Amino acid sequence: MGSGLMNMRCFWVGFFLFCGFWVSGFCDKDGFLSISCGGTTGYTDSSNISWIPDDEYVSTGNITASFSDPIRFFPDTQGRNCYRVPVINASSLVLVRAQFLYRNYDGRGKPPAFSVSLGTAITSTINLTTNDPWTEEFIWPVSKDTLSFCLHAIPDGGSPVISSLELRPLPQGAYASGVGDFPNKSLRKSYRINCGYSNGSLRYPLDPYDRIWDADQNFMPFHVSVGFAIQQYFNLSGLGEDPPVAVLQTARVLARRNVLTYNLPLDTLGDYFIVLYFAGIFPVSPSFDVVINGDVIQSNYTIKISDVSALYFTQKEIKSLNLTLKSISYYPQVNGIEVYEIVGIPQEASSTTVSALQVIQQSAGLDLGWQDDPCSPSPWDHIGCEGSLVTSLELSDINLRSISPTFGDLLDLKTLDLHNTSLTGEIQNLGSLQRLESLNLSFNELTSFGSELENLVSLQILDLQNNSLQGTVPDSLGELVDLHLLNLENNKLQGTLPVSLNKEALEIRTSGNLCLSFSTMSCNEVSSTPSIETPQVTAFPQKKNTKQDHLAIIAGAVGGAIIALLFISLAVFLFRKKKRTEVTYASKGATEIRNWNAAKVFSYKEIKAATNNFKEVIGRGSFGSVYLGKLPDGKIVAVKVRSDKSQLGADSFINEVSLLSQIRHQNLVCLEGFCHESKQQILVYEYLPGGSLADRLYGPNCKKASLSWVRRLKIAVDAAKGLDYLHKGNEPRIIHRDVKCSNILLDEDVNAKVCDFGLSKQITRADATHVTTIVKGTAGYLDPEYFSTRQLTEKSDVYSFGVVLLELICGREPLIHSGTPDSFNLVLWAKPYLQAGAFEVVDDSLMGTFDGKSMRKAALIAVRSVERDASQRPTIAEVLAELKEAYSIQLSYLQTREHSS
Repeated sequence: MGSGLMNMRCFWVGFFLFCGFWVSGFCDKDGFLSISCGGTTGYTDSSNISWIPDDEYVSTGNITASFSDPIRFFPDTQGRNCYRVPVINASSLVLVRAQFLYRNYDGRGKPPAFSVSLGTAITSTINLTTNDPWTEEFIWPVSKDTLSFCLHAIPDGGSPVISSLELRPLPQGAYASGVGDFPNKSLRKSYRINCGYSNGSLRYPLDPYDRIWDADQNFMPFHVSVGFAIQQYFNLSGLGEDPPVAVLQTARVLARRNVLTYNLPLDTLGDYFIVLYFAGIFPVSPSFDVVINGDVIQSNYTIKISDVSALYFTQKEIKSLNLTLKSISYYPQVNGIEVYEIVGIPQEASSTTVSALQVIQQSAGLDLGWQDDPCSPSPWDHIGCEGSLVTSLELSDINLRSISPTFGDLLDLKTLDLHNTSLTGEIQNLGSLQRLESLNLSFNELTSFGSELENLVSLQILDLQNNSLQGTVPDSLGELVDLHLLNLENNKLQGTLPVSLNKEALEIRTSGNLCLSFSTMSCNEVSSTPSIETPQVTAFPQKKNTKQDHLAIIAGAVGGAIIALLFISLAVFLFRKKKRTEVTYASKGATEIRNWNAAKVFSYKEIKAATNNFKEVIGRGSFGSVYLGKLPDGKIVAVKVRSDKSQLGADSFINEVSLLSQIRHQNLVCLEGFCHESKQQILVYEYLPGGSLADRLYGPNCKKASLSWVRRLKIAVDAAKGLDYLHKGNEPRIIHRDVKCSNILLDEDVNAKVCDFGLSKQITRADATHVTTIVKGTAGYLDPEYFSTRQLTEKSDVYSFGVVLLELICGREPLIHSGTPDSFNLVLWAKPYLQAGAFEVVDDSLMGTFDGKSMRKAALIAVRSVERDASQRPTIAEVLAELKEAYSIQLSYLQTREHSS
């Protein structure tokens, strides 16, 4: 009976083993990627695994031409030498295995040493002097569809080399119980032991995940027993790591003693994750204590018959591992051991920062090698970091030409060096960098301070030497309380320095200017009023003063003052009499605005000269016409002249100018000045040569095809930033009330700015949820809830902006009168398709050029923005966050396509 039962068990075990081998041998190898580094042709190895050359995944390095084993080596020891490999199933675990081989391929007899990184983490240091070949294996939590594996040269270490790189998918949820904070940690293999097995290594197809299990004999100096290979059927369920059957069927058992010990040296002092596998392959249930480095970690652990179990431990700050099983009943037993060093994964830099830096690189026409993360595992060239924050950017000696709005996204910058970068015009687009401590804009052609320096509240060093700055130094610089060095040497400045800068802790360098002084009688003040003759002073020899002399001088002075006063009074009387019959608009309000120093006040004569007598019309609207203008300093402007029908009352106009003057943001069109005289209400804005977004999409010289998906996303991000500032970055809060494509203007680099706040509404109470007002806006963009309730909220702008997003996605206007009636309204037509994830409505010119995830993310936020119920819409800040992610995804997609092409 007993032998019959044993024979039956052996039959079933044999059957299951046969089936296991059959399934493993023909299992689906999807997700396996085996790269022959330096290889030129593909091949299939003895395990039926296909290997491919590496040229598709790496763009640097050389390959060996006359060497038995393929090798790629990297003689250029600067920067990162990276493989960028696709991962089929993101948000999972992969096994990454790399082999490094020297074998004196170069005939120099100097094996190299170098470091290796995965993603943002430096994972190990390779020293081929001690081991050649050298194999590294990692368990890596994947969060993206591309994995970056890089080799980094170290000083005097020689050229990094690599011979193979493998990726294998692992079971979902494996190895997580001992490391609770994935994905901030990865595992580097120290040991993987097939206990009780001494006939070489075991891997695929016996392990369907192609883990390499090393034989036990190398780890037995303290063992006195032999391994057992017992065939027994047992339950394989319950382990996330899914260990191979072949490993579980062998065990190390101590037959003559009650203590079983593995003594495992470790490479480095660190934290380690340990997995012990047990299988009840004997007809008894042994119990034992698990002791690690002298401490009882698990007491009275029992292996159940025909069951599989595992223990997981994390050991902190250890240099060696002594693993002991102390018997309580029967003999201790272990079937498999895995030991991993826990490697921290540095946090990635924000996607906004990465996108901004990449846009700066692209817009400057540079190839700086900026790929992957700017801070980890090592900073990009020209970049300095603190952790995952980009805190320093040095781009000197390149042809940058202008400070683009993208610089304003680098919110963590402490140091910005743009000296000798061909900058012109005014200093701009830096107002959001409130952590900036050092700003070097020297050796450029800047002509104006701009209005944003006052926002750099942490600034300590401002170097503006060797520019073409003109006029006077603004008072606002004195409000920078931490400023201790201001270098203004070799500019064209003149006049009185602000008294607020006259402080002991501040060093000011002013040599090489026309005239700069703290004196109120500076040469600047004298030269700035040429209509008043400079008084001629004659010096007389000193005489002995007498009482009569003093009286004569006093009498003369008093007499002169009386005469002067009479002349001045007469002139004022005649002037007032002349102007009494005239109505003037250059009023108290204009004087107040001058006092704010918020916007330049132009005379009507200056406006006529700037526009060449209103010669060139560049736009028309309900407010009136917009003319192209050129100021005396050469700056091109857009001059908006209100028509008689749209003119505001004097107070209302002054209030509007007051509002517009306070709004300063890189994604909002800047008010340069205004004119309020001769019954004219004129606003002077900066000119953007790229025209409006509506022109690019639908104008007579339509350039829609040139607006790629990544450009459209960048425009959307820029516009959302401007609206976000209006909604929450300004006090009082401002609702634009007329967001549309024609009110989004583009500069020559296709950066976007929102314009035309003529219909905007202020929310003066901080706790107010809405403003009740008459309905204004543009058909097709108008919020239906605002239309029906007359209650205007920030969500009204969100709706209008959602329509703009739909236009960018679909490439058509909000309202058309062609086609079928159900396609007349863009929102009603496109929304059902985009909600369902269908891209049939996407602009034909974009097809085949966008990443699906990027388009889906932008489409879903657009659909949410045009919900009829305002409470269901996101805030503009939420819209901005989603668009930034979509933009980042598309950039990564384009980079991947570029590398693969």
